Amino acid sequence: MEDEQPSQSIAPTEGANTSSTPFRVLLVEDDRSVRRYLEVTLQRSGYQVIAASDGLEAMKLALSTEIHAVVTDAIMPHLSGQQLAAFLRNNPKLASIPIILLTGQENKRNATSHDNLIDTFLYKPVQAQELLKCLKKLLVKSQDREQ
Repeated sequence: MEDEQPSQSIAPTEGANTSSTPFRVLLVEDDRSVRRYLEVTLQRSGYQVIAASDGLEAMKLALSTEIHAVVTDAIMPHLSGQQLAAFLRNNPKLASIPIILLTGQENKRNATSHDNLIDTFLYKPVQAQELLKCLKKLLVKSQDREQ
């Protein structure tokens, strides 16, 4: 594992986003304190964050707002992260959006059974730098596919 300084920021726009607007990330987490921590982490790195407290709210936001990536918890009320991913993959306008699923080790087997829907799995507690590095990599890859 690389030795990274906690204060380092991985800029989302470095070589990835060709427009002047920041990437918009849909963050879906039912635990308010975890959601706030991840929201602040992403915002400090230059991402625009749209937060949802469950999968159903996230589904509505995905349909009404332009998003570039999704970071979602696996287990939530109303609609799980895997169900949200299935919905996104079945919508032609949203099918190619990168999806990061956050899951606990105890949910590993269930989460990975949907691995064809998810771009990356990160295990809780997620480290900020790991999330930022992964998100940047997926967004660059997504931008490359569009060009």
